[in-house]
Amino acid sequence: MTPPWQPLKRWIKAGRTVHSLRGRLVVGLAFTWLAIVALVLAMTWYLGKSMVNDTSLSYLRYETAMLADELSHEIRSRTRTLSHVADITQAVHDPEALQRRLRHNDALLEWFERLVITDAQGDIAASWPKIDRKSMASVENREFFRMIQGTGYPHVSEPFVGRASRVPMVLIGVPRRDANGDFAGMIGGAMSLQSGGLFARLASKQAGDGSYVTIFTASGKVLYHPDRDELMTDIRSLTHNANLESALIGWEGTAVGELLDGQKGLQSYKQVWPANWIVGQFTTQEQAQAPLAEFIKRLWWIWALMVLWMLPLLWWVLGSMLQTLRHLEIQIGEVGRERRAQIDLTSDVDEFQSIASTFNHVEAQRKTLLNSLQEREAFLNAMLDATPQGMFVANFDGEITYMNPTLLDILGVSTTITTTCWLGYVHPDDHDGTADMWRHSLASHSEFVRQLRFIRPDGNTLWLEVHARVVMLSRGGQSLGLVGTMKDITQRREQEALARWEAEHDPLTGLLNRRGFERRLDEAFAEYKKTSTPSALLLFDLDHFKPINDEGGHALGDEMLRRIAQIVAWEVRRSDHVARQGGDEFAVLLPSCTLPQARNIADSLRIAVSNIAVTHQGKEYCVTLSIGVTSFIDSDQDVAAALSRADAASYEAKLNGRNALVVNVPDDDDVPALFD
Repeated sequence: MTPPWQPLKRWIKAGRTVHSLRGRLVVGLAFTWLAIVALVLAMTWYLGKSMVNDTSLSYLRYETAMLADELSHEIRSRTRTLSHVADITQAVHDPEALQRRLRHNDALLEWFERLVITDAQGDIAASWPKIDRKSMASVENREFFRMIQGTGYPHVSEPFVGRASRVPMVLIGVPRRDANGDFAGMIGGAMSLQSGGLFARLASKQAGDGSYVTIFTASGKVLYHPDRDELMTDIRSLTHNANLESALIGWEGTAVGELLDGQKGLQSYKQVWPANWIVGQFTTQEQAQAPLAEFIKRLWWIWALMVLWMLPLLWWVLGSMLQTLRHLEIQIGEVGRERRAQIDLTSDVDEFQSIASTFNHVEAQRKTLLNSLQEREAFLNAMLDATPQGMFVANFDGEITYMNPTLLDILGVSTTITTTCWLGYVHPDDHDGTADMWRHSLASHSEFVRQLRFIRPDGNTLWLEVHARVVMLSRGGQSLGLVGTMKDITQRREQEALARWEAEHDPLTGLLNRRGFERRLDEAFAEYKKTSTPSALLLFDLDHFKPINDEGGHALGDEMLRRIAQIVAWEVRRSDHVARQGGDEFAVLLPSCTLPQARNIADSLRIAVSNIAVTHQGKEYCVTLSIGVTSFIDSDQDVAAALSRADAASYEAKLNGRNALVVNVPDDDDVPALFD
């Protein structure tokens, strides 16, 4: 029994064979052969399609002409026969005698479903098979009777539905003459479009799947179609075909275009002049090109089998040619393991001798450089290990190949960390920008300078300043990689952030100071000028605040200010900016806020602050707000105009009795001026 791992071993061996030079040459030659075969077959298919179309069109033209000639012959034969009957009944006028003459010519029923004889007025005088006279109707108003009566020539009618049989049919009619040569009526032979012998043979002439014949009148009525449901329909309803339209007005020929079923294919038209009919023969391109496709398929299999037959031969030939490479591989391995000093290859192939000579020369230089490199590497490692600066080395694949002990200690990582893992510790907000800039530096060999946040494995976040530059060789201008430094600047960044915060915030309340508030006010005004985004401004100071400082001291006043700052910050939106501008003066900037919204917020501030109280020596102190409300308007040139309006409104609120708010917007009649 074969062990289950034996097939796996064979597959592994086959995979190694394909990865050898010998295997790749064989596979390459096989694929090249297949590519050439595919190209030849594609060209054969491309050129053959045109030839097949031309041949198929010629065949269609011939077949259509044969069918049209056959139909013309059939129509003429039937017309001549009817003319003969008209001649032998020229002197017969009695209906019974005419009926007997038709009965004696019942052999014509092989061609016609029914024979009729009319008088000059269109009344049916006789018919065979016989029709009850009560059922006979005049054909005076029928198109075919009027045409025969008017022209005096035989005529093939348009298709119609028989009154008695209720089946589609056409009628061939010839005129009858009296002894003086005057029109005396007509003799007509009706042929069924479903069971008549005229089209019965067409079914056997169909070429196969995708090919069919259609016969229609010059007026567009379908006389014959493989689908019986299409009889008597207008052929224009089956397709929009310019060639078909041309055939309806007398054109004959072949073309490539849309068929009646909507597919693209070949078509041929021929006129049947005796009946004013058109024969249309159609075949799809798929059907026309089927022999070519089968031919291409057979060629493909023949050439594919040739490739399979050639593979063993190629394998043996290439194996013999590449045996020297195997000896070369063995000796190179022995040189690498220091079992041999150099390659000693005996071969009469010049290329192999050149490879051996070049390898021996390179090996000698490598040993010399290796000794020198080891000395320099020992010196460099000692210097990098001793430096207090965090340093790293990266190659141009982006991988960090070395980090000195100082850097490992700063980052808190091990020596085995990869670049991908290292980037994973970069703060998410800095990660994408750092990765993009690192890739740019690698691609352009430009300096990498960036400050970023690094989250150590222990969870602490550091600010690092990274600076790396390309190392160039003095000879040849080639680069070796990137050498960089990393500096921990966390303390410096914290000091800078604290300094920025202190520069724009009030130390007592933590709110914005005048400087920070004015910067945000300028930004909101610029946004208003740019996009017309509304912003509102509140200015207020504290009513009855002086007694708190005078009687309770500045500590009590500071406590009141802190509590008011806290309440105001709670009442406004998170996007709003609250500032203490000095003393008991406060300001609130409401970005993207309308005046009605600002009025409601100001009123809530007024009510909330009026409920704040501080106590000193049993006495309770409260304050109220006198608030001025305004917004930016188009005529404002700078923020000073809005500040002036808000300040004036605050002053007006104080004059009106305090604990009030005033909205000050020029030319705004819709907003009440005072809200108590």
